[in-house]
Amino acid sequence: MTAYVILRDHPLKDKNDKGPQIKVDAKAVEQGNSEHESRIEGLTAGMEFSEQDMLKMLMIPSGNNIARLLARWDSNSDSEAAFVKKMNDAAKELGMKNTTYTDPSGLDSKTVSTAVDQLKLAEAVMKFDAFRPIVAMPNADIPGLPKRINNNNDRLILAGLSVKGIKTGSSSAAGGTLSWAAYKTVDGKDRLILGTMMDQHFTGLDPDGSNSLRMVQDNSKKVIQAVRDALTSATAVKKGQVVGYVDDGLGGQTPVVATKDLTAIGVPGQKLGLQVDAGGKTVPHEAKAGTVVGELIVGTGAEAQRVPVALQKDLVEPTFGAKLTRLG
Repeated sequence: MTAYVILRDHPLKDKNDKGPQIKVDAKAVEQGNSEHESRIEGLTAGMEFSEQDMLKMLMIPSGNNIARLLARWDSNSDSEAAFVKKMNDAAKELGMKNTTYTDPSGLDSKTVSTAVDQLKLAEAVMKFDAFRPIVAMPNADIPGLPKRINNNNDRLILAGLSVKGIKTGSSSAAGGTLSWAAYKTVDGKDRLILGTMMDQHFTGLDPDGSNSLRMVQDNSKKVIQAVRDALTSATAVKKGQVVGYVDDGLGGQTPVVATKDLTAIGVPGQKLGLQVDAGGKTVPHEAKAGTVVGELIVGTGAEAQRVPVALQKDLVEPTFGAKLTRLG
């Protein structure tokens, strides 16, 4: 969410846009010495890094001190409260009904969410062209840092499953959590698959949730493999199939048909939402058979498939008598 708010309010054009320079403050340096959390070490006050490099430090090794630094930079304040409010406002806008943020890093125990909510966030943040390449990196060398930063999710990124992010999270209290993005080529196009798994608790010694983190990666790997193996395409609607009606409001209905086959991407047994939309046009009062009056949509977001829909037979405007009889 911290990355989402930063990119929303300080957008980078693409993966090559480094953005403004951000200065490291004393708090970020001090928090870099904290032993029981993920952080970026070796910083000194006054160092400057681009927004892009800050996002790498935030996302690749889960730099908690960078999350707080970005919050202070965004609000131009020593306090992180204004940024946390932005996080909660963004959560509401994204429909994350069971999420509350109390800090920019997510480490605070009062910061809570659900897998369903985090999946909504994953879908939103992966739309940023500058974000996707960052979370797909297994490691990165950033000028000014004493050593390479490594991705906490490198075990999956390098597992040969086309995993390209997104974010791990772990603590003794929360257990292991992971929001992941993977791809599979279906019908010649790379299809994005998103998932979230939370509340994975390792039984036994679990220093700072490290074993729970490995556990959530192992369990997520099984899910990713299963979904990638099952993902396929199939004809959801055939050309000429009746998919809806134009209702004249007086009891008359004219069938609407798909003008070509509609292919959907999914896994066997998955229920796909179908809707017929006028596409911003006004449905005519009368028209010949074959007139396109809207489109059929299956799925949501960027992966939605669309085909035009047309009248199966002539649409005839109701007679004045019919209208009068109906009103009476």
